[in-house]
Amino acid sequence: MSTPTVKPDAAQPPAAAPEKLVSLYQKHAKIYARAVSGRFDNWRWGFVWLTQILFYGLPWLMWGERQAVLLDVVSRRFYIFGLVFHPQDLVYLTALLLLSAYSLFLFTAVGGRLWCGYACPQTVYSEIFMWVERKIEGDRGARMQLDAAPASPAKLGRKAAKQLAWIAIALWTGFTFVGYFTPIHTLTAEVMALGMGPWETFWVLFYGFATYGNAGFMREQVCKYLCPYARFQSAMFDKDTLIISYDSARGEPRGTRSKKADPAQLGLGACVDCGLCVQVCPTGIDIRNGLQYECIGCAACVDACDEVMDRWQYPRGLVRYDTQNGLTQRGLSGGQVLRRIVRPRILVYSLILVLITTAVGVSIALRSPFRANVVRDRGTLAREVDEGYLENVYRVQIMNATESAQTYRISVDGLPKLQMADATTVTLAPVEARSVVVALRLPPDTRASVGPGAHEVHFTVEREASGQEAARSLREKSTFVVPR
Repeated sequence: MSTPTVKPDAAQPPAAAPEKLVSLYQKHAKIYARAVSGRFDNWRWGFVWLTQILFYGLPWLMWGERQAVLLDVVSRRFYIFGLVFHPQDLVYLTALLLLSAYSLFLFTAVGGRLWCGYACPQTVYSEIFMWVERKIEGDRGARMQLDAAPASPAKLGRKAAKQLAWIAIALWTGFTFVGYFTPIHTLTAEVMALGMGPWETFWVLFYGFATYGNAGFMREQVCKYLCPYARFQSAMFDKDTLIISYDSARGEPRGTRSKKADPAQLGLGACVDCGLCVQVCPTGIDIRNGLQYECIGCAACVDACDEVMDRWQYPRGLVRYDTQNGLTQRGLSGGQVLRRIVRPRILVYSLILVLITTAVGVSIALRSPFRANVVRDRGTLAREVDEGYLENVYRVQIMNATESAQTYRISVDGLPKLQMADATTVTLAPVEARSVVVALRLPPDTRASVGPGAHEVHFTVEREASGQEAARSLREKSTFVVPR
């Protein structure tokens, strides 16, 4: 039997095409930043050297018999050269945070993301890791060819060498970071003896892993997606902020041409559309599309464009630091642009920075070399002792903030014939804090004239003069209780 043929129904609509899936996430495209040289690249590498010499070198610098910069969290003492800070000095940390915040506001209002482009640790370590990558795998074109090539011993060898170099830098960075909290000579001895403590091991590996991941793999993604500064920087920009700018009035329309051709006759601008400004950008943006939040202000595109302009014998500055007013108001000279930068908000930020810096400097200069605090012992009430004397007990807490042994003398006044029943002299070791029990006694013949109640007394804690250190004293108020 033959199979009947089924004719399609003319009224039946054709089958719908399958829906195209739309991804909610953009696939990450690896950025192969090209090497660039120029004045801004020199500035950037100058900051790389400066920051890393300070970071890696400070833990090894000695101040007397101790590390010059040591944040001893366990002992709750923080040594910064000749200064010793305690948890009671938290106000200085607050002042440091305020200085950092207002400095960021000032630099951003003046020149955009200067911190991001030159001194941010993410930028600094990305530069170091990319330098290692270029030395081992080659520049942009060579790295692209290497990644596209099939697996081979040569390829695997280069990749492994790069990874080992990155890991070594990351571990040394983590080791140095922990060296600010554990004396680095002690830490070195522990590493050599394979006996590093558990928390030191954790933080060396954790900080090293963060450096390895952020600078080796995430790079521009940290700046574009993780750093909050990229999102709120526009709130600190205005039309007189210096930013990396493309002069579209001069550069457009862009296009290729012969070096001997006159761009005016071809109807072209100064941009030869070489694409180098995009190839050198560490975040992969095209500065010719205008200001973008992904721009970290590294000025690599400025160096690349200036090099192209020199090669084509065109004036430099097609991509440059400029303000929006400088771009739109073509008649403004460089001096006029700079004068407009000094505007009220810049003066306010500068004044606040000067005031905070001055206040912190004066406070540190006048800071007492010791601290004293008097607490009345509430567990011991006023009581009568031998010969009818009335006794109150106190705890005098003394903190020696210097790095030499000091002797302190305690005295009291405020009531007639008030006596101290205990020793009045105490010697403290360097940066030692101690609580001293002091008993005050009032003779029976004075008690009646004083009368019942709480009477104000004053303790004087005096540091005795020693060597070149002059005597210093502090007065603390307390009360002497006479019961009814």
